[in-house]
Amino acid sequence: MDDIYESLDLEQLRERTPIEGICGDLQDYRLTTAEVLYQIPEYPDLLQSYLWQSLDRVPDFPKLNDFLSDWEKRLDGKLHSVRIGYVGIIQPEEWRYTDSVTATH
Repeated sequence: MDDIYESLDLEQLRERTPIEGICGDLQDYRLTTAEVLYQIPEYPDLLQSYLWQSLDRVPDFPKLNDFLSDWEKRLDGKLHSVRIGYVGIIQPEEWRYTDSVTATH
């Protein structure tokens, strides 16, 4: 495995990996977490919690909206509430190249 890392030329790797371009394409995306509270059909007085997480586009949240629409169509548990949290993904200034790799077993 060490031979793979030693054969990589750092300058070639930098040219092949346009970090700014990748992050530019993902600029509107955030790691989104939603806590869904729903009623259990057999016990309507109880609420169950479900956590959903995915990369989604802010502020529209198309993946989350699709998930919730699918939930309402296919599942019996009636939605009570949804709490949404999100955090930005890796930015260009957070990337750093290294000249060495250490493997631990």
